[in-house]
Amino acid sequence: MQMEAATLVLGASLKPERYSHMAILNLRRHGQPVIAVGLREGQVADVPVVKDIPADAAVHTVTMYLNAQNQEPWQQRILAMRPKRIIFNPGAENPAFEKAAEATGIEVLEACTLVMLNTGQY
Repeated sequence: MQMEAATLVLGASLKPERYSHMAILNLRRHGQPVIAVGLREGQVADVPVVKDIPADAAVHTVTMYLNAQNQEPWQQRILAMRPKRIIFNPGAENPAFEKAAEATGIEVLEACTLVMLNTGQY
């Protein structure tokens, strides 16, 4: 069974002061399904944080909270998943990855997921 298309939070943190943590909470508050992938497994509200993208993941949006160097191991996998868009949050900008994503028809935004959610632009 295919899951509902979700937002993949890449670089998810269990620490409440981290923006990725706030994004998970905000996405859930807005009724968005979330897949959270981080270095440490745990739980943020009702969302399990896992270390790898589930094989059956249906992803609409990737919201990136990793710096360019840490994105590298994920880049080909994300491009192959063909999400509708990738949001590169502040500090996660990656011109080479952004160009590759655009070349495959993926919408690329250098934006803040939290601001987008709170201003109705998500």
